[in-house]
Amino acid sequence: MDPSQSFSQPPGAWDSSEKSAMLHPSAPPPADQDSAGYPPSSGPYSGEAVVAVQPAVFEIATPLASSLPDYLGYSIFTMLCCCFPLGIAALIFSCSTRNANFSGQRELAEKNSKMTLILNHASLGVGLVFIVLLIIVNVLTLLNKR
Repeated sequence: MDPSQSFSQPPGAWDSSEKSAMLHPSAPPPADQDSAGYPPSSGPYSGEAVVAVQPAVFEIATPLASSLPDYLGYSIFTMLCCCFPLGIAALIFSCSTRNANFSGQRELAEKNSKMTLILNHASLGVGLVFIVLLIIVNVLTLLNKR
């Protein structure tokens, strides 16, 4: 840093005529000319247009008064104990049912609740059939070894 230069003075190579056009804007267009398609200015200051902005509307969803069952416990049980893939699908629909209940979307909650119950029953059925077949195969192998 050069201590001989002052911070309040511009550098020596600075030309003040470059920026003088910015300080003195050109004259506004005559009142009878349309100013680039904008409506005539009627703002609090001359040459300033008034911009009307609509207020934002927020819609707050309220939870359902009588929420539909989401079968979350049933979904977790079927996922862990019966048929994992169908249990995962049932768990996803169960969470969707819960979200629809909290956001007040009754039709979506009904649809997801019904699908959750169908997937849980299917998972339980597949799991029971698999367990019964496993028991039958084990009993038959024990009987053939004797």
